[in-house]
Amino acid sequence: MIRRLLAVGLATLLAGCQVGPAFHAPRPPLPPRFTAAGGGAPIWPARGFWRRYDSPQLTALVDAARTRGFSVREAVAQLEIANAEVESAAAPLFPTIGLGGSGSFSQTAGVRDTHLYAANGQASYEVDFWGKTRDALDAARANAAAARFNAATVALTAESAVATTYLQALADADLLRIARRNLAAARGLLAQLRAEFAAGVADAPTVAQQAALVAAEAATIPNLRSLYRQQIIALGTLTGQAPESMHVAGGTLAALRVPRLRPGLPSALLARRPDVAEAEAVLIGANANIRAAIAAFFPTISLTGSAGWQSAALNALFVPGAGLLSAAASLSAPLFEGGARRAALRVSRATWREDVAAYEASVVQAFSDTETALTALHYATRQEALAARAVARARAALAAAEAQLRVGVIDIGSVLTAEQTLLADQNTLVNARLTRLQASVALYKALGGGWTEAAMGEK
Repeated sequence: MIRRLLAVGLATLLAGCQVGPAFHAPRPPLPPRFTAAGGGAPIWPARGFWRRYDSPQLTALVDAARTRGFSVREAVAQLEIANAEVESAAAPLFPTIGLGGSGSFSQTAGVRDTHLYAANGQASYEVDFWGKTRDALDAARANAAAARFNAATVALTAESAVATTYLQALADADLLRIARRNLAAARGLLAQLRAEFAAGVADAPTVAQQAALVAAEAATIPNLRSLYRQQIIALGTLTGQAPESMHVAGGTLAALRVPRLRPGLPSALLARRPDVAEAEAVLIGANANIRAAIAAFFPTISLTGSAGWQSAALNALFVPGAGLLSAAASLSAPLFEGGARRAALRVSRATWREDVAAYEASVVQAFSDTETALTALHYATRQEALAARAVARARAALAAAEAQLRVGVIDIGSVLTAEQTLLADQNTLVNARLTRLQASVALYKALGGGWTEAAMGEK
């Protein structure tokens, strides 16, 4: 019976207890729904989402960013560091064991020789009675989880940045093609007017006005080429390539489609945002640090022991009579350290409050990102449809004006006005199309990009 009680007491001593507050996640208020979402069942992003844009080039660039992007590689390395720190934090939960051996020789007055041989093993263990070591391990595990969620956030950000930059590159290419087509048409009309001027049909001011239009349209092309090239350089950086080796095949925004997305309830969104999961993991670590800071106020219990052999003859070192055994227990308690522990506890509690604010901000940001992207996508879709209609009408108006000019019904001024209207409407259509596509990318990112913690565990 006494042995059983001693065993229970020893198990209780080694297991100890944890002091300090238990973790409870904050519960910020949640909106009942997204006002710009409309009706219908939710359509969340899924793996392979980028293929739904019908652009193999975009899919390849996104894949390159996820594997070779500098920010992604940095985040993966940070995750490896955090995982190693978990192993380091777990080490104090186990005893420290060492082995040693020695041999010595001494001579007294040149007459007596003394030999002494020893072999021993030592073990020491600090009993985690108050849970300080386990709290440190919990904090390290929470930091590793935060690093894992951060890696997912960084990858999602890299995907979105590549898509946004690629779409801007296609928009610049579209604007460049529009400018070149309009320049070619303006030059053709200028050639016609010069021929008519030579024949005495057109006057000099008309020719000069068209020549000025040609020069103005030609002046826009170098800037458009520069903007396009800058986007290609940016894509190289995002995908981990030197700008000189980066090449993007031709393409147009008109060839892309906008995949359908629709959020569910705001509460469901929070489980799909890796940045929110990261903020909660940071909170868990901060709570563990508070418990560890509280546990530091309590006494430290240490156990030490050693066993070995000692003999004056090496061949008699391991005989039964040469054995040595020792064991000790010690307890130390802080009395005065200049307020260091109290200061550490205040730091931990203030850090917790800071992390609570950061967590609540990440929740609000998730809702804000989604509402903003939904709103932008809704109105950009309407604008693109209206702009397409305006381009069709402007193109028909220009064709009619050119036909009337050829038969002498109107003057060149009407044609120039029609040209400028078509050019402006075409540029507006490209920009509206770009806004719609980029809004869909923003919505993809706002909805977590198909991330879930369960999906991470499957990888």
